[in-house]
Amino acid sequence: MARLKVGVAFGGCSEEHGVSVKSAQEVARNLDSEKYEPFYVGITKGGAWQLCDGPDPQWENGRCRPVALSPDRSVHGLLILEQGRYETIRLDVVLPVLHGRLGEDGAIQGLLDISGIPYVGCDVQSSALCMDKSLAYLVARSAGIATPKFWTVATDETIDPDRLTYPVFVKPARSGSSFGVSKVSRKEELLSAVESARQYDSKVLIEEAVVGSEIGCAVLGNDPDLVVGEVDRIALSHSFFRIHQESAPESGSDNSTPIVPADIPAESRSLVQETAKAVYRALGCRGLSRVDMFLKEDGEVILNEVNTLPGMTSYSRYPRMMAAAGLPLADVIDRVVSLALTGKSG
Repeated sequence: MARLKVGVAFGGCSEEHGVSVKSAQEVARNLDSEKYEPFYVGITKGGAWQLCDGPDPQWENGRCRPVALSPDRSVHGLLILEQGRYETIRLDVVLPVLHGRLGEDGAIQGLLDISGIPYVGCDVQSSALCMDKSLAYLVARSAGIATPKFWTVATDETIDPDRLTYPVFVKPARSGSSFGVSKVSRKEELLSAVESARQYDSKVLIEEAVVGSEIGCAVLGNDPDLVVGEVDRIALSHSFFRIHQESAPESGSDNSTPIVPADIPAESRSLVQETAKAVYRALGCRGLSRVDMFLKEDGEVILNEVNTLPGMTSYSRYPRMMAAAGLPLADVIDRVVSLALTGKSG
C-alpha cells in the first residue's frame, strides 16, 4: 500500500515560531513512516517557504529548497523552485503545525482551500472566529455558554479606567499563547497594559478576572462524533499562567504545574468535558482543538479561549490530555489525518 504524502508545515511569521518548530519535532517523532511519506515545509520568520529534511532546531541552516504551495488545483501540492525551473510534488493532505497569526487565524486554511488539498484542523471560518477572542465570546454566549465580562478597544480608541472593576486582564484580541497579556490590578496600570497588548494586535480585549481554576479539555473529531481527552488543571504558585513564556519549558514552568487528570470532582470533570464539546460545536471546530476554561468554586464553567492548532511539544497540554485518555500522539495524528481525508473518525 502506497504511503500517504503528507505536507507538514511549521515555523511561520508569528511570535510562536519557535514553539511551532518544537511541535513539529514531536509530530515528526510520532509520524508512522510505514503509513506516511512526510514533506517538511519550514516557513521562516520572514515568510520564506523552504522544503527541508526535517524540523530540527537548525533546519534553516540545512539543505533546504525554495518551495511554494500551488493555488492550481491540478498541481494539488508543492512547487519546488530551483535555478529557474520547477518540479511538483502532489500531496494527499497537509498537517499544519503552525500556531498564532497566519497559522491559526484562517490564513493558511484559506490558501489550502484554494489549492484543493485536504488539511488537518478547523476551516477558515472557525479558525478566524476562534482566533478573535471577542467574537468567540459573542458566539459562545449566543449558545448559552458562560464567558467573562469583556470590553474591546479598537485602534486609536481609548477606554476610561474608572469604568472598570479591578483586577482585569488585558490581552491582544487576536494573538496566541500569552504574548502581550497583562494582569491589571490598579487603574493606573491600564493604559500601559493596553499599549503592551497593541504590540501584538491593534484590537485589544479587556476581561474581568475570573476567580477559579484554569482548566483545559482536548477535543478531537467532527460533530457529532467527538472524543475528549482527560481534563487538566493548571496549578499556579503565583501570578498567572503564561504558556510558552518560559526560558526552558521542557524542564517546567517557574509558576505553574499541569495536573492530568485534573484533581476535581467527577461531576465537575463531566461538566467541563460537556462544556468543551458545546464550545467546539458552537464555534464550528473540526479535527482538533483545545478548549480552555475556568472552573469556579461554585462549579460554574466559564470559557477562556479556544486553540484550534494547539501545541504538540513534549510538554504541551493537548497531547498530554489525549495520552491520559489512552490516545498517544501517534494515534491522534492517525485520527486527524483520517478526519481530514474522509470527514469521519479514524
